[in-house]
Amino acid sequence: MATKWNLDPTHSEITFKVKHMMISNVKGSFRTFNAEIESEDDSFANAKTTATIQTDSVFTNNTDRDNHLKSAEFFNAEQYPTITFESQALNDKVTGNLTVNGITKPITLDVDFGGINVDPWGNTKAGFSFEGKINRKDYGLNWNAALEAGGVMVSDEVKIAGELQFVKQA
Repeated sequence: MATKWNLDPTHSEITFKVKHMMISNVKGSFRTFNAEIESEDDSFANAKTTATIQTDSVFTNNTDRDNHLKSAEFFNAEQYPTITFESQALNDKVTGNLTVNGITKPITLDVDFGGINVDPWGNTKAGFSFEGKINRKDYGLNWNAALEAGGVMVSDEVKIAGELQFVKQA
């Protein structure tokens, strides 16, 4: 029988970085997301993973930029309120389907399994770190502006990362 693991959102984060003006990275995060894992055992080898991110929870510490990212020029949060990820196996890499702006593409992320431990309240927890990159244009995130000195305002490559902690369900 499969064991269900639910996300512990207070001990989890999903972040992204994108090159801005070709000179530095701008970092952002999503403040509202959920995930769960169904596994046959504590190795997670054949685990099914699902995650849902609320696009309007994007946060870059700049209200104008956040509003631009929520607009139709980027995430189009009104029409596409969620970003989803689904996979069928979880090892040192996880391959699954990422859906952004209604466009679904396979991606592979590097995964580091931090292990399993029991907290002081008796909850069994598992921790994972992940990182990878996507091309934002693959998902219809095409907005850009040319720079006078050459280059563009926003790079196509977006680095994504996360620290996720899950609670085993009885």
